[in-house]
Amino acid sequence: MQGLGTIVVQVLRFLLYVLVHMLIVSRLPSLFGVGWCFFYVGFLLFLPIATPIVALLVLSFATGFAMDLFYDTGGVHAAAAVLLGYLRPWVLRLLTPRDGYDAQDSVNIHQMGWQWYLVYTALLLVLHHTVFFFLELGSLRVVGLTLLKILVSTLFTGITLLIVQLVFFPARRRR
Repeated sequence: MQGLGTIVVQVLRFLLYVLVHMLIVSRLPSLFGVGWCFFYVGFLLFLPIATPIVALLVLSFATGFAMDLFYDTGGVHAAAAVLLGYLRPWVLRLLTPRDGYDAQDSVNIHQMGWQWYLVYTALLLVLHHTVFFFLELGSLRVVGLTLLKILVSTLFTGITLLIVQLVFFPARRRR
């Protein structure tokens, strides 16, 4: 029954992130015309560390596809989200602590610490945003503006997800 409970919790988290993005975040103005918040990516970033790669890729596609349907973007969100889902285990391996991860660990700033969380989030957000904006552009004509969009959107999304971590993710008390 524990497995079913975990699945139900993740489905509810998926709905929460996607609906908050669609109903609230999508209505936010852009930052200086170059920065957008990709709030839905938080669902993929904050999944439990032990999430199997197949489930991660399916969830990544479903999340990106939902955004593509909402924005009518023809697969750009899905492609960037699937790449994020594919690279997430590599980044987690790259950042593995000396003692390794516990089976029940999740991506949580309170458990992993500020430095680990910031490196993890920055790496995956930069990769996601780079793929998204270059696929959206479809060429390398306006590289400077695209790099500015990547930088500002990464900061905007990163700060938003940091606030979500600090407010909604509980600090695990150490005994």
